[in-house]
Amino acid sequence: MRLLLISNSTNPGEAYLDYPKYNIKEFLGEKPVKALFIPYAAITFSYDEYEEKVNNRFKEIGHSVISIHHFEDPKKAVEEAEAIVVGGGNTWKLVRMMRDNNIIDLIRKRVQQDIPYIGWSAGSNVACPTLRTTNDMPIIDPKGFDVINLVPFQINPHYLDAHPEGHGGETREDRIKEFITENPDMYVVGLREGTMLNLEDEVLKFIGKKTARIFKYGEGTKELEAKDDFSFLLKNN
Repeated sequence: MRLLLISNSTNPGEAYLDYPKYNIKEFLGEKPVKALFIPYAAITFSYDEYEEKVNNRFKEIGHSVISIHHFEDPKKAVEEAEAIVVGGGNTWKLVRMMRDNNIIDLIRKRVQQDIPYIGWSAGSNVACPTLRTTNDMPIIDPKGFDVINLVPFQINPHYLDAHPEGHGGETREDRIKEFITENPDMYVVGLREGTMLNLEDEVLKFIGKKTARIFKYGEGTKELEAKDDFSFLLKNN
């Protein structure tokens, strides 16, 4: 499989999808690719607007996207896609729409056939076995928590270390530790802003200047950087 799983689309003060665009270009290659875009995580803006935003950036690197909402048959669109791009937004709505359109298993099948998969934020979260490490409010019933299951570990996008002043609730680390207590066989990768995971030829690499925080029940949390080996995350526990 070929995966590029990005924590966030945009760093503060930058244009949309600007920081990862050259990683996307390298991942897709020099030959122009017209990828199928899944915009279902958008809530407060239209799918057309989302498609335009993504397409503007992709065109800068010699590629393009077309949104699945233009197709009468979403399953056929997935079956014929040369690459799949899943954008961020609300993970719960994304999963519900993918489930309603019966494309979750089909996306898995196509990616297992080696078509490239790119996701950021919610789009990275749904590449995991379950959506249950998302940060998003459950604004809609997803009709099940299982998602595409392209990797055997969980991702927490936008991972934050900070405990905001005046906040009396749990930190992000507290929430993830709750998850691994209930799911002791599962690794969770805290992907900080500006970082991503790249899977090519069964080799998993971490990209970014920050570190990734690795959680597993019964093990101390680990901070790993780009030079470290991430292959242990691919082993089924």
